[in-house]
Amino acid sequence: MPFSVVMPALEMAQETGKLLAWRKKEGERVSKGEPLLEIETDKAVVEVEAPADGILAGIKAMEGADVPVGRTIAWIVAPGEVAPVEPESVASAARAGSRARAESAELAARDTGQPRALPAGAKISPKARRLARELGVDLATVRGSGSEGEVLASDVQAAAAPDDPAAVQIQSAKIEAPSSLGRIMAERTAQSWTTVPHFFVSRDIDAAALNQYRDRTVAQFERTLKVRITHTDLLVALVARVLMRHPRLNASWTAQGVRLHAHVHMGIAIAVNDGVVAAVIRDAHTAELADIALQRGALAERARTGRLKPADITDATFTISNLGMYQVDQFTAIITPPQAAVLAVGGIADRVVVLEGKPAVRPRTTLTIACDHRVADGARAALFLKDLAEAMQEPEKFS
Repeated sequence: MPFSVVMPALEMAQETGKLLAWRKKEGERVSKGEPLLEIETDKAVVEVEAPADGILAGIKAMEGADVPVGRTIAWIVAPGEVAPVEPESVASAARAGSRARAESAELAARDTGQPRALPAGAKISPKARRLARELGVDLATVRGSGSEGEVLASDVQAAAAPDDPAAVQIQSAKIEAPSSLGRIMAERTAQSWTTVPHFFVSRDIDAAALNQYRDRTVAQFERTLKVRITHTDLLVALVARVLMRHPRLNASWTAQGVRLHAHVHMGIAIAVNDGVVAAVIRDAHTAELADIALQRGALAERARTGRLKPADITDATFTISNLGMYQVDQFTAIITPPQAAVLAVGGIADRVVVLEGKPAVRPRTTLTIACDHRVADGARAALFLKDLAEAMQEPEKFS
């Protein structure tokens, strides 16, 4: 029986994915679990594994294509089998062509308001057309500076006010086009910020015990397991275990109500080119510290090389964003829906504090939790930080 290869959905809001590369050619044998193709989704570049053993057949999407989630893009068949034929795809293509022609006709109808008709064969970008209508520019008098003489928005702006210093500044400004990941990050953070009622609670915490414990564990694990333990690894272990006592912060907001998770899949914000991805350490509340460090290292490497897998970036229930390595003292982070909270971690630095009535120098860090007010309130956030502060004073009991 043939197995379909479909464009996967890695989050609820994802609509399409871009097919970057096929790892196998049509007609080649594939094995279940081996990398089959590489796609760019709303979150990152990921590898998709073959769902079964067999022969790759009936490829329906070429490299570079944007494919709707759930659409069949190929089949894996047994030797001698042929890929199923989907007549509906022909009808879908016809409908898409009809929509495109209708949209072109509508655009042409809207453009009849131009003062004069363009010369035959002239090209003009849609943005330039809109600007020309808004600024009252006669397009027939504008000389295009684009490829093959295409009239661009900057040409219309220059024609509207050729001697205006502001127009010259706009024309000379450098425009840096965002990558796909950067564009999606901008859209998603704006959506989260405008639709999720954020509030923030901060706490300054003594990090001496955390530092001492890390120094001891680093030597031990480097000697026995050849793995280095970071402050992020320690915090993942501590936060995950504390979250089990605060289910409202390890939750999701849904249309049906608050969903409380029985596990902690910890997202870790990792900086990559033009953006940030949140790689996931699964079942962090039960994982050993060494296992957390190994997973975090492997995820960071795959993120930097663009080889994340779908399972690497899905199903996080809580996220930690640590900017301490950049000498940041304190910051706030934006929640990733449908998660209910995110913890922002500042750097550890020596500060003067009052200890037993006398000034003393102690290593301190500031943690700031952002919460969805539909799920949790300030008291719940404060109690979580209180328990986390206590865990950081005795990390060996929790990690």
